[in-house]
Amino acid sequence: MNFNALFDDDRAVSPVIGVILMVAITVILAAVIGSFVLGLGNSVQQTAPNTNFQFDYEDDASGAGDYNVTATHTGGDTISDAESVNLSADGVTPVSFTTPVSAGSSETLPSVANDTTVRVIWTSESGDSSQALATGETPS
Repeated sequence: MNFNALFDDDRAVSPVIGVILMVAITVILAAVIGSFVLGLGNSVQQTAPNTNFQFDYEDDASGAGDYNVTATHTGGDTISDAESVNLSADGVTPVSFTTPVSAGSSETLPSVANDTTVRVIWTSESGDSSQALATGETPS
């Protein structure tokens, strides 16, 4: 018996690799088609941008102890749809950023009472989700 001939016989390797590749491609195609048929492909949500904001508090001129709160974007992602970013506080009408929000962009919320939480809120384009990007509190 010639044992060297057994180790040099590579004829069965190609069909086995071909079958494995065909099975893998079939499984991947079934997963992709199944996700779109079941509607899972449409449920992907936008994620909130990764940003940093700094709050500055300045006494307003009313004499009531209120503050003008300025939120400044100090770094992170640029948000091209500025209307999706609002500066808000309880009891005060929210203010939308007016230009694309990038490092150095700022917006001021007038007449915020002391001990009030101020937030920079991002809302997705579809309006399905929102998230506070930054939170601060006016001084006492």
